[in-house]
Amino acid sequence: MQEHASHEDRSFFGHPRGLATLFMTELWERFSYYGMRALLILFMTAPVPAGGLGFAVAKAGAIYGLYTSMVYMVSLPGGWLADRFLGQRRAVLYGGILIALGNAGLTIPGATFFYPGLVLIVIGTGLLKPNVSALVGQLYAEGDSRRDSGFSIYYMGINLGAFLAPLACGYVGQRIDWHLGFGLAALGMVFGVTQFVRGEKHLLGAGAAPAAPRNAREAARQRRLLWWGVSLTAAFLGALGLAEASGVARLDAQTLSDGLGIVLLGVTAAAFAWLLLSGGWTPVERKRLFVVGVLFLASALFWCVFEQAGSTLNLFAQRSTDKSVLGFTFPASWLQSLNALFIITLAPAFAWLWLKLGPREPSSPAKFVFGLLAAGAGFLVLVPAAGRAEAGELVSPLWLVAVYLFHTVGELCLSPVGLSAMTKLAPARIAGLLMGVWFLSLSLGNYLGGRLASLYETLPLTHLFTVAASFGILAGLVLAFFVKPTVRLMGGVK
Repeated sequence: MQEHASHEDRSFFGHPRGLATLFMTELWERFSYYGMRALLILFMTAPVPAGGLGFAVAKAGAIYGLYTSMVYMVSLPGGWLADRFLGQRRAVLYGGILIALGNAGLTIPGATFFYPGLVLIVIGTGLLKPNVSALVGQLYAEGDSRRDSGFSIYYMGINLGAFLAPLACGYVGQRIDWHLGFGLAALGMVFGVTQFVRGEKHLLGAGAAPAAPRNAREAARQRRLLWWGVSLTAAFLGALGLAEASGVARLDAQTLSDGLGIVLLGVTAAAFAWLLLSGGWTPVERKRLFVVGVLFLASALFWCVFEQAGSTLNLFAQRSTDKSVLGFTFPASWLQSLNALFIITLAPAFAWLWLKLGPREPSSPAKFVFGLLAAGAGFLVLVPAAGRAEAGELVSPLWLVAVYLFHTVGELCLSPVGLSAMTKLAPARIAGLLMGVWFLSLSLGNYLGGRLASLYETLPLTHLFTVAASFGILAGLVLAFFVKPTVRLMGGVK
């Protein structure tokens, strides 16, 4: 049984002191992630003489989608490993170290260490991301009304790192040297690991040890699952290497991206089949797991639209946006900070609003509807600017400011609410695993978003942005019809 922080502990803005440790951990992890992400597609598409990799946009988009989706897909085994073997604290620590090493690999010129660096970041984020969020939920006792507000504060910390990262890493990477920009991202993660180690005592007993198996039989089954998982993964990677070396198959970015789509569908189907069909759930728990499925689909579609920020919108900023203000020309990557800036500004207002509304507060599914509609509206706003860009005009950056404002409102209605909902809907014995399922929705959304970004030079921009807008708006309207039955299945969870 995890020890929760005292209900009377209000030393961090009315919340448990441990929230400050997790706030800063995610601040630096997001600094590392978003600093690297702001540069990634621009670095891949930059000419080789300019220090880039010289990839075509279709290839860069496929790699971008492959990387960002894998970051979140690995959260599923990362959550399971923490639940069964590591505990959330050690998973966060090991994940942070791997992320720092991966970003350090990107500081080395050429493609030799580029792909291994991405792999290390994927594994590290899969360990850290679901488990640091699960630790936030464990700081609050069941029924503590501060939980949603706490997640909003935590989310603001995430976005403080995301705001600073494109400004710092983007400037260094685009104006000085790409690899120094990646090095700055690595340094940020080192800071995050250091402060987590120094501040973990404030977490009390949360995440200190994995959940104890109910009996020896269950413990043995878990060890077998771990052994099979490691063995099958090693065999799969070995088979890919042999196929490439022997010339049987050509493992280019497009082939791997196609394969990932199949894997994602299979993993998603297997995860929900196990959740919904396995025994041991009470009737209330089983209904709540159906709700998790509904929110999963809504989340995947939202992130497909939202995550165009690092790919499609980043390229639009670089190629089609006037980046001069009062005689100063700023790097395109700086516009990546807008979303985080708006969150820092608006997150306290949303946290206050949910508390102020009290019993009139919209349900989690209703908030998801608002999030999807706002994501679609952001791209709908950009369609006229895309028409001007197709005519060869450099458009005002205010168009992207409007897009990021809409997307931020959508994110605040969906992302922190989704994190909080997972901690409340999850049976205690699979809290980390279900947080991994939540991040699997981000994986699927990022994969779909990467495939959409690959069409940047194939479809007219007006068509591409209209498709993105349609995803969000139509999904929001469909979900609106299912809000009430979904709420009934939540079994009293607010």
